[in-house]
Amino acid sequence: MTTFLFWFCAVLQFLVALGLIVIVALQTTKSEGLAGTLGGKASVSFQGRPGMEEQLQQWTTYLAVAFLVLSFVVSLFHLRIL
Repeated sequence: MTTFLFWFCAVLQFLVALGLIVIVALQTTKSEGLAGTLGGKASVSFQGRPGMEEQLQQWTTYLAVAFLVLSFVVSLFHLRIL
């Protein structure tokens, strides 16, 4: 059973990684450098429904958190804790 869970988590981690690569590749850069990072998007927060870029950013966050959690679980399998 542990081997099945390990492979399930490993394959899921691989699929999440592919999804994360695709989502990040679809995003466009608005500003380059540190100034663009610290500039923020105050005008976007007052719009009603988020646009495509905001949805891509949200999905990037979800997939990054999923990848982090799956990486932790797979490492626990390697250490034979789970």
